[in-house]
Amino acid sequence: MTVAAPTRPTTGDDDEAARIRHALARHFDGRRELVHGVDPRVDRLAGLLADFVLDGGKRMRPRFALAGWAAAVDTAAEAPAEVVTACAALELIQACALVHDDIIDASDTRRGRPTVHRAGESVHRAQGWAGDPSRYGVSQAILLGDLALTWADEMFVRSGVDADALSRALEPWYAMKTEVLSGQMLDVLAEASGTTDEETPVRVNRFKTAAYTVERPLHIGAALAGAPADTVSALREFGVAVGQAFQLRDDLLGVYGDPDVTGKPSGDDLREGKRTLLLARGVRSAPPEDAEYLLSVLGTDVDDDALDRARRILTDSGAVASVESEIDALTDRALAAIDSGSVSAHGRETLRALAGAATRRQA
Repeated sequence: MTVAAPTRPTTGDDDEAARIRHALARHFDGRRELVHGVDPRVDRLAGLLADFVLDGGKRMRPRFALAGWAAAVDTAAEAPAEVVTACAALELIQACALVHDDIIDASDTRRGRPTVHRAGESVHRAQGWAGDPSRYGVSQAILLGDLALTWADEMFVRSGVDADALSRALEPWYAMKTEVLSGQMLDVLAEASGTTDEETPVRVNRFKTAAYTVERPLHIGAALAGAPADTVSALREFGVAVGQAFQLRDDLLGVYGDPDVTGKPSGDDLREGKRTLLLARGVRSAPPEDAEYLLSVLGTDVDDDALDRARRILTDSGAVASVESEIDALTDRALAAIDSGSVSAHGRETLRALAGAATRRQA
């Protein structure tokens, strides 16, 4: 069964997002007070991170973590404040990943605004400081990403959840961080080595995206609630499938997305040389001349004509239809995984809605 695209957020979604943002803002206030004591100029840099986290994003990872908690409890009541705080800390892991990912990809924009390293570069230029503005921006963005990772641990460990809950959740928390960094390293290796096989992008999707976007957040939320093993297993199976579908949707948006909606230039994945499953299937299925063309424009500053031709090749080869079919199959697999008594009824409803938001999105 394939879920339909969500039309608009519900009031419940709005309330949950507000609670997540409030928890993040409260944590930023406390830590920035410490940073300000080091030097107000450093606090202004920390403000770049705060703006990045608080002014955008879908809050998918905290929302999946809260859904994992809800799936393991019998009541439909909202999660306690300390659980929201622990789950909100995932947004800081996401911030670290995005800030560093934008450096790796040399991206200029994120969510329709300058990336953090470009924002730092602009400050350097405006002030007329010595040295290379680009190097300065990258250096500060690396440090801000590290700061986000540090603050994520602080926020999670000091969330206020009881010691037993924290002990249960630390294993998937630590595993998630290792998995996403390992997946990112494999992604960089794949681009540099020019791999065109299908197994590598599937493995990258599994650990760079699926694990830390859906599977582990669900695991963490369920662990906080003290979920039994069968509930955790069902949620993780759901999470792997939805997380992989989420990344496949992202791959399509990276080539076909509307920049006014995605906040990134159209065709950015081709310019960045991304070795996606979409590309691998296009190269495998297209006529040799077209396959060679796809590989020749990968990692180059493609203009509109080149982008249009690459898109036609990916569509005509059947790669796009194949990826869309895989998204549907993964979504069906995810929904089947939670169609049991091991997941609470209200938790199942939330998970179905989140599956739609993750796999049918336009940005």
